Amino acid sequence: MATLRNSSEIVNKLRLELRRGALPLAVLAQLRKEHYGYSLRKELNAKSLEIDEGTLYPLLRRLEAQGLLNSEWRIDESRKKRHYRISALGEEVLASLVTEWRLLNESVDKILKEKDA
Repeated sequence: MATLRNSSEIVNKLRLELRRGALPLAVLAQLRKEHYGYSLRKELNAKSLEIDEGTLYPLLRRLEAQGLLNSEWRIDESRKKRHYRISALGEEVLASLVTEWRLLNESVDKILKEKDA
């Protein structure tokens, strides 16, 4: 039987799994407006979706490699910054993911609301 400490550890690990699956959706949606990494991170944090740099930057690179993002280097405030924006393919994928997200949420909500049958 899991102890309270083990229960908390399990919940934390499972919470991370849930978040990991939702982050690409949130990042793609947020990049309908152009951002550089730090501004994207601040925007997501402001919307209560905290993401650390060690998670964000590999995700951005992966999404760009998949053709879902476009990026370019620019000099802002005397610093070189990589700016990201969702691509046309990314918009298509985002629309599909939003549909999947809503269907999944609806299904899980139904399951969670079920009483003992």
